[in-house]
Amino acid sequence: MKKQCLNPFLPANEYVPDPEPHVFGDRVYVYGSHDRFGAPMFCVNDYVCWSAPADNLADWRYEGVIYRKKQDPKNRAGLLLLFAPDVARGPDGRFYLYYGLSFTGILGVAVSDSPAGPFTFYGHVRFPDGHIWGTKKGDSFAFDPAVLTDDDGRIWLYSGFATELPAIVTGGKKLTYAGGEVAELSADMKTLKSQPKLLFPKKGKGSFQNHEFFEASSIRKINGRYYFVYSSRHNHELCYAISDTPDGDFRFGGILVSNGDIFPKTAQGEKGARNYIGNNHGGMCCIQGQWYIFYHRHTNRSSYSRQACAQPLAIEADGTIGQAELTSCGLNGGPLLGRGWYEARICCHLWSREGTGRYDCRFPKIQFRKHPFLTQSRSKPGKKVWQYIKNMRDGSTAGYKYFRTENLKAVEVEVRTRTAGKMEISDTPEFERTAGVIEIKPSGKFERYRGKVSLEDGVRALYFQYRGSGACDFRAFRLIPGP
Repeated sequence: MKKQCLNPFLPANEYVPDPEPHVFGDRVYVYGSHDRFGAPMFCVNDYVCWSAPADNLADWRYEGVIYRKKQDPKNRAGLLLLFAPDVARGPDGRFYLYYGLSFTGILGVAVSDSPAGPFTFYGHVRFPDGHIWGTKKGDSFAFDPAVLTDDDGRIWLYSGFATELPAIVTGGKKLTYAGGEVAELSADMKTLKSQPKLLFPKKGKGSFQNHEFFEASSIRKINGRYYFVYSSRHNHELCYAISDTPDGDFRFGGILVSNGDIFPKTAQGEKGARNYIGNNHGGMCCIQGQWYIFYHRHTNRSSYSRQACAQPLAIEADGTIGQAELTSCGLNGGPLLGRGWYEARICCHLWSREGTGRYDCRFPKIQFRKHPFLTQSRSKPGKKVWQYIKNMRDGSTAGYKYFRTENLKAVEVEVRTRTAGKMEISDTPEFERTAGVIEIKPSGKFERYRGKVSLEDGVRALYFQYRGSGACDFRAFRLIPGP
């Protein structure tokens, strides 16, 4: 039986946010920033790459470290961070990696003969007169680069940021922050042929009302149209704009995905979030005829331990794209099997009795001290790193979509709690009907408990809600069909 693809699709101890997926040859390559579990800041690690066969998205292969912070001549001490990258194939057939060098406003470029790297430093994006973009007063702030090599051979670089940063952060430079921009690149892949042009104002005339540009540029060409993906001022949502030209006349298309699963028709504002929210960044990719949106989720009550996820998209005949819902089976091509063991970490929904909130607040570990959150066990040589849901208190709920259930008769959970409680199970988030109840005994270690369930056959979501006076850690569950 072919292995299933779960969401997040990379190993439990891998933290690759800002995912930019590309198909080169017969493989899908995912490039992104590289977080570290428990880190005090974004993107503290060197770049890595993961790839999978286009016809088997469950078989991800670690390509290793493809570029190190210290390779950039402006960062020999390694104190600056490597922010969200993108990769494009140049006219010479080589692969070019673009990255933001921390908050300096400078974009670096590295090159490789292989999409899997390793990449070597190539230069910084600069103007024809030789001055590096982001080094002069008045330069726009270059950030989150996205690159498109068009069908006609022209090369387009998109970038931008909407929040003004103090000069002390940018290295003493007073830069401008108007919004999202585009500029044409020369065939050398690092020299600008034109001045950056403002496409997506952060406010005022030309901005997209209530979905104004914030950051996270990404660009794709689909059926002759240009799709610009970006993070709006709401931060948790990835939106898209569409145009018939690469450098102008973009119109707002809609929301592609929200890492809080906030749907405009079913939830108003952040209070309707089904998941804890924070910044978001990602890109679209067509794999074997199916389009997906890649994005990231947040773990550990932090914005600094983010993981790549993906969901399928439906592109209509008129070019519009509907908002993707969060699921646990994103790249799987359909529902997960309604039998066998699953790790609790693949939840697509998670909330407390009081709801959810934003992890990018000032003191998230204090604000969310009574909320459930995803964390991981300590890494020990030769031991499996377990990611699990910690601190489920009374009313906390973890949701999973979707399973194809047939004759499901029982569910077993692997949990840890010091007080007696129970896990209630439903196929609806509102628990309009309870499918089963599992009694849990107090124990200071992970134990397994089983209970009967009653669900009609079909494609189902499953929600687990903890009821008890203490806190419960939830590591895994097993779906058990009848004989």
